Parts: sequence; C-alpha cells; structure tokens
Amino acid sequence: MKGFLTVPLNQLHKKQEFKCGKELLDNYIRRQAKQDVTRKLAACFVMADNDDNMQGFYTLSNASIPRESIPEVIKGKLPPSYHNLPVTLLGRLAVDINFTGQGFGELLLLDALKRSYYVSFQSIGSMAVVTDPIDKSAVRFYKKYGFISLPQGEKMFIPMKTISELF
Repeated sequence: MKGFLTVPLNQLHKKQEFKCGKELLDNYIRRQAKQDVTRKLAACFVMADNDDNMQGFYTLSNASIPRESIPEVIKGKLPPSYHNLPVTLLGRLAVDINFTGQGFGELLLLDALKRSYYVSFQSIGSMAVVTDPIDKSAVRFYKKYGFISLPQGEKMFIPMKTISELF
C-alpha cells in the first residue's frame, strides 16, 4: 500500500538508540518488537529519517472485544449474533524524545488509522481500532482524536465509520 509515512520494522532501524521516555515502550522496541513481528503477534511500523534513526513507531494486531463492552449506541447497530466483535488493536505508539512536540504522534496515529481502515475493507474485517493507553497523558492524546472510552476496563476505541470520514 502506498501513501503511508511508515515502513515495517527492519534490521536497519536503529532500535537501540530509540528513547521515548517511557521505559515500557523503550524496552519493547529494543527487545521484543522484532520477536513479536517474527511470531506474527504484531506488525510494527516505523517512521525513520534517511539514516534509519527511528522517529517513532506503532504496532497493530488483530483482536476482538466482547459485544457487551461497547456503548449501547454502537451495539444497537450491529447484528446480535456477534458475541465478540473484530477490531484492530493499536498496541503501542511512541515518539522519540528528540521529536516530541512536533506533531509526530499525530502523524503516527493518522498513519495507523489509515492503515487499519484500508485493511478493514480490503483484507480483514474490523469494526473499530482499539487501544489500551499506557497512562493519563495517552488517554488525553487519544480523546483529542475522537477515541471513546469503553464502559468496561481502560480500553478506548474509535469506530471504522468515524475513521472512514478521515480518508
């Protein structure tokens, strides 16, 4: 697919130099991301400069959420036979500290949403993008872009219908 700001994680990307300031995310990209990609547990997409210095990354995976965990207004529009609803999990999203405050987080999020949207109607059904924010700052970030808190748990989601209006 053309028109994306990111590329799949590869061996040229300088993972060890990436630092976003959140140890969980720094350790993930340095130690686990490649294994997750190899095991097909997640796809990792990287925004990097011409020297393969990582500016940011995000991960996507297939997932499902229980029907009862989504708001009634959305649930009522879906067939009752679906007990678990197919979604795309935006598992991790991080920007290197050298690029914070420059809109890279927004660019990565839009890239992830665009990629998720196109896959949802070209390849694999998905009714929403779901994320599990790492902290309150992340919750504020996702809310700013239209994510809704799910009634049960700490997950947030944005329906594909909303995403389709962006693209």
